[in-house]
Amino acid sequence: MEKNKVHIIFHIDFNAFFCSVAEIYNPALRNTAFAIGRENSNLGVISTASYEARKYGITSGMPLALAYKKLRTLNVISLPYSYYLDYHNKFINLLKEYTNLIEVGSIDEAYIDVTKLSETRHPLVIAKEIQTRLLKEYHLPCSIGIATTLYLAKMASDLEKPLGLTVMRNKDVKNKLYPLSVKDIFGIGKKTYPKLIDKGIKTIGDFLNEDNKKIVLEIISEDYYNEIKENFKGHSRNTILPLHKEDNLSISTMTTYDRRLYGEDEILFELNILTKEVFKRLKKDKYLTKTINITIRNSEFKTITRSKSLDFYTNDFVIIFDIVTELLEENYHNEEIRLLGVGFSNLIKEELANKEEYNLFNALTKDDKVEVINDLIDKLGKKYGPKVIHFAKNKTLFD
Repeated sequence: MEKNKVHIIFHIDFNAFFCSVAEIYNPALRNTAFAIGRENSNLGVISTASYEARKYGITSGMPLALAYKKLRTLNVISLPYSYYLDYHNKFINLLKEYTNLIEVGSIDEAYIDVTKLSETRHPLVIAKEIQTRLLKEYHLPCSIGIATTLYLAKMASDLEKPLGLTVMRNKDVKNKLYPLSVKDIFGIGKKTYPKLIDKGIKTIGDFLNEDNKKIVLEIISEDYYNEIKENFKGHSRNTILPLHKEDNLSISTMTTYDRRLYGEDEILFELNILTKEVFKRLKKDKYLTKTINITIRNSEFKTITRSKSLDFYTNDFVIIFDIVTELLEENYHNEEIRLLGVGFSNLIKEELANKEEYNLFNALTKDDKVEVINDLIDKLGKKYGPKVIHFAKNKTLFD
């Protein structure tokens, strides 16, 4: 953290972003209970729920099957990823009118440093203007947290939704944050906070109370504990990392299975389906990727995410799925699997990639590619069974 300089950081967090974009394309969804997820299926999880759906206890990450039990008439829809990316880009372009110090947290949130701009305009005026413009120009409601560090700005933006505007000075932390539930600590996982609550650590104040340190350290490491404590003291990062920009967005998909998967052949078959789904988005939006990752959750809810980065950008399915296969082989240990995910990150637009960064496959003819693919299919078929990969009728992997 940079010393002896107070920074003014905004964390701008959209309220139910995916639902907001869906309502833009279909205004009939406004003021109704709906969610973003896989249509016409009980598989998978809720990505985002509208505020009306949340009244029924439907939340992000909830299995679709459970969501339908809570509200049988729940309307579940999906939109092409490009729709969301389009509004993300509009959001970023609007922020560029205020500062070039922008750090993208995800598709629906960003941090900006308005320290320089605040020399001539009050930070609250700037924040209110950004919030109002996003709502009026793009119909995107957001909450904004204002603080001296990224962490406290993030905590502040979560305090009031929708359309919140919260200033978090260091002296405000104790009054505003300490009474909150320990589950509201940014960085505390869904598996960790129930353990803390079971031990009597119910609030952020309880967590930070030195008298409770021994109890907390039974659940998390001391390094992790000290890091969180420093965050609440305002002793964490206060500078924007411009490298965290929009071209570093990731695209991914994830599915929870009602029937547990077992065995590499069955799991690889499902990963192939997921990889194709993300690959279609990559091609449609004209991106190349440098990093491929998979997520695996077993029947005991242990979740791992593993990734591998290339030395070049690619949009070649053969190379991408070969890495997915490699990651599975390295990290699957014959357990039952309940969730799988595939994602691509370190994205760049095709037109921005240097030609020399393209890989060998870009120089091959289509016939050459088919030969390479057939070799891969034969290889995988011998190892995992003949059904693991196949060409769809009248299509190739490059359609």
